[in-house]
Formats: sequence, C-alpha cells, structure tokens
Amino acid sequence: MLTLPDLPYKYSALLPYISEDTLRLHHDKHHRAYVNAANTLLRGTALQARTLEDIVAAASRDTKNRALFNNAAQAWNHTFYWSSMRPEGGGEPTGTIAEHIAVDFGSYDVFHRELAAAATGQFGSGWAWLVLDQGVLKVTQTANAETPITGQQIPILTIDVWEHAYYVDYRNRRPDYVATFLSRLVNWDFANRNLERALQTSRDGEQSRAARVSA
Repeated sequence: MLTLPDLPYKYSALLPYISEDTLRLHHDKHHRAYVNAANTLLRGTALQARTLEDIVAAASRDTKNRALFNNAAQAWNHTFYWSSMRPEGGGEPTGTIAEHIAVDFGSYDVFHRELAAAATGQFGSGWAWLVLDQGVLKVTQTANAETPITGQQIPILTIDVWEHAYYVDYRNRRPDYVATFLSRLVNWDFANRNLERALQTSRDGEQSRAARVSA
C-alpha cells in the first residue's frame, strides 16, 4: 500500500515565498487525500503490492481505472514537486543541467521563458514540466493528473499549477507564483540528479544494445 512521504524540509522552510499554511494544506490535506483514495481503490487488487510508478502505468492503460490513475498519478506528481523546490533555491542552474539547457534551448533565458509560459499558460489545473525526451530537454504541460511517466519522457523538474499550490499566498496571481518558483525556489540539485541518472540510463541502454549487436 502507498504511504504519504514527509516533506523534504520543514513546513516553514520555504518562507516567505511559500507559507506554512500552504504547505500544510497542500501536503497534509491534498496530497494525503490522493494517497488515501488510491489505497482505497487498490485494496484487494493485484496492484496493491506494486510500486507507485507501476500502479500509475497500469492504471493509465485501463479506462476502467481512471479514478485510480487520477489519485495515484497525483500522489506521484506531488512527491516529485516537493523535491523540485528547496530552501534558498532558484536562480540559474550550474553543472550538467546548465550545459544541456544551453544546448537544447539556446540559452537559460529562452528556457526560462518557455517554462514560465507553460506554467502560466496551462488552462485550468495541471503541471508544467522540464523533461528529457529522447536525449533532448524539452518543456511540456500536462492537465489535471496527467504525468510524463506514462510515456517515454523522463521528468526532470515540475511546477504544480493547481490553484491549491499557490492560492493562499498568491491568490489569482499565478504568474507571480511561477516567477517566484524560478527565482527563489527551484531545486537545481534535484534536476541535476534526475538528468544525470536519465543520461546514465540512456548510455547503459546504448551499450547493452551495442553488445547484443556485436555478439
């Protein structure tokens, strides 16, 4: 069965940009509700002992399991979102992620504009993502509970743009929340780890394919 992970920081750690009230409401109420609902739907099924990623993938392929997909995917998305932020985050990246952003987007400024536009322009509830797609970094959007992990894209970073992510602190000013996320909160260390892991997995796969061809 699924469990609600703790936040990777204190409820007050993102002040003054994200309030303790927002984190308690978002994590303890919304995220917990997704986990609890998913567990209720999983009870007595063959999926209840599987990993969250496996549950999301299986539910995404079964139209009769839409409720399970919505709750399991939201549980996964939120866990990923918490780690996409950190105290004293924000600003321009360094390391591997910076190098790939420069190559794949042309510059950090172009990337910044694309991700901000995706997050502010997502109609209704959803998510803006930085993903690795066939070895190239791209910006994408998903609505509601949709998530890149059901396809070939590998999530590197996400911004939650459901209203409960920002409304207590920013009211209807989603662009201000997105700007603050990028300038003060984004966790580039997390993005670097995700990208480096994804690139290593890709290299391992290529080496495995090459070994099979040469055998």
